[in-house]
Amino acid sequence: MANKSPISGFATRAIHAGNDSANEQGALVPPVYMTSTFAFDTAEAGGEMFAGNLPGHFYSRVSNPTLDLLERRLADLEGADAALSTASGIGAITSTLWTILEAGDELVVDQTLYGCTFAFFQAGLTKFGIRIVTADLTDPENLAAAITPKTKAVYFETPANPNMRLVDIRAVSAIAHGHGALVIVDNTYATPYLTRPIALGADIVVHSATKYLGGHGDLIAGLVAGPEDLIRRIRLEGLKNMTGAVMAPLTAFLVMRGLKTLEIRMDRHCASAQKVAEWLADHPAVKSISYPGLDIFPQRELALCQMSQPGGMIAFELKDGLQAGITFMNRLKMIKRAVSLGDAETLIQHPASMTHSTYTPQERARHGISEGLVRLSVGLETADDIMADLSQAFNLANRHFTPAKAMAHMTP
Repeated sequence: MANKSPISGFATRAIHAGNDSANEQGALVPPVYMTSTFAFDTAEAGGEMFAGNLPGHFYSRVSNPTLDLLERRLADLEGADAALSTASGIGAITSTLWTILEAGDELVVDQTLYGCTFAFFQAGLTKFGIRIVTADLTDPENLAAAITPKTKAVYFETPANPNMRLVDIRAVSAIAHGHGALVIVDNTYATPYLTRPIALGADIVVHSATKYLGGHGDLIAGLVAGPEDLIRRIRLEGLKNMTGAVMAPLTAFLVMRGLKTLEIRMDRHCASAQKVAEWLADHPAVKSISYPGLDIFPQRELALCQMSQPGGMIAFELKDGLQAGITFMNRLKMIKRAVSLGDAETLIQHPASMTHSTYTPQERARHGISEGLVRLSVGLETADDIMADLSQAFNLANRHFTPAKAMAHMTP
C-alpha cells in the first residue's frame, strides 16, 4: 500500500514521497538495486514470501526495492492505494487487461485510441474470445447504450491520442459503476499533475511513463495505479505469469528522476503549448486545430473542469491537406520528426502513417483520425524559437502565402 504523504504539495510529493534517506545509509538519492534475486534468512522465510504470507522481495520479476519506491511515489501522486511498474506503456495495458478479462467478457472502448492499444484490443484480445465494443465516449449516453451485463471494463484516453478528444471521467465512471464495470483511464497525456482520474471516479490509471513522467526521451516504461487488491492481482497474474513486462531498476531510477521535475516541466510544456496553439489558430495555412486551452475547443468547458492546465499536445490540420503537411514537416529544422511525446525536445509526427498506421484508412475515418492530421508535442525550448521554426516551414511549404498575421504573435 502507498504511504500517504502528509504533505499536500504535488512537487514536494514527487520528490520525497515514499523515501526516507535514514533507511538508505543517509543517501540523498535512493540507491538502485541491480539484483535479479534476493537471499532469504531461512528456508521457512522464503516459503512464506512465496506464499504471500510474509512481506519482502524474493525475485525482481515480482518486486524490487527500487521499483517499489517508484510505485509508492506514483500511487501517492495519482491518489491510488497502490501502483505497479512495467517495462512499457503497452506492458501496463496488457498486464492489466489480461488480469481483468476472460473469454466471454466485453470491453467497451472509446473510438479514439493510441494505435498499439487499438491493435492489442482488436487483433489481440479478440483472438481469445473477448468482445471489443467501440463507442464515442465523448457523449456518456453512448456508454449507457453500449454497456451490457457482460461488460467487465470501460477503457479510454483523455485527452485522446492523437486528436485531443476529452472524455468526462466522472460521468462515464458513474454509468460504468452502475453496471458493475471497472473504469480504466490512460492518463499519459495529462499526467497526475493535470488530471487525477481516480479522484473523478476511475478505478485504474495506466501510463506510458516513457512520455512526460520520464520526460527526457531516454527510457521506455509503464505504470499502473489502482486499488491494492487489484494491483496485487495484476502483479502476480498479468505481469509475473503472463506478460513478464518487468521494468529494470535503472529505468525506475530514471523515471523517479523525471518525476522530480514533472511539475515545473508540465508548467512550461503547457505555457508554451498555449502560445503555439494560439499562434497556429490564427495561421492562414491551418485548417483546424484541437487544443483544450483554446476558446474554440469544442470541449473547453469540460477541459476547465477536468484538467488543471490544457497540456502540451496539439493536433492540427493544414488547409492544403496531407501532402502540404508532409512538406511542412520535412521543412522543419529544430523540431524533430519523431513518434514519442513529452520530451524536452519539440516533436512532430503524422499519425495516419506512423503511430496510428495500425488502423485501416476506413477505421481512421470512422474513429476521428483524419489523414492530414499532424500531432505536435511542444517541448521545453523557448516558445518563440518553436514558433519561428514552424513559421519558416510554413513559409517554405507555402511560398504563395506570407505569414504576417501569424508572425504578429511572436516576440521580436
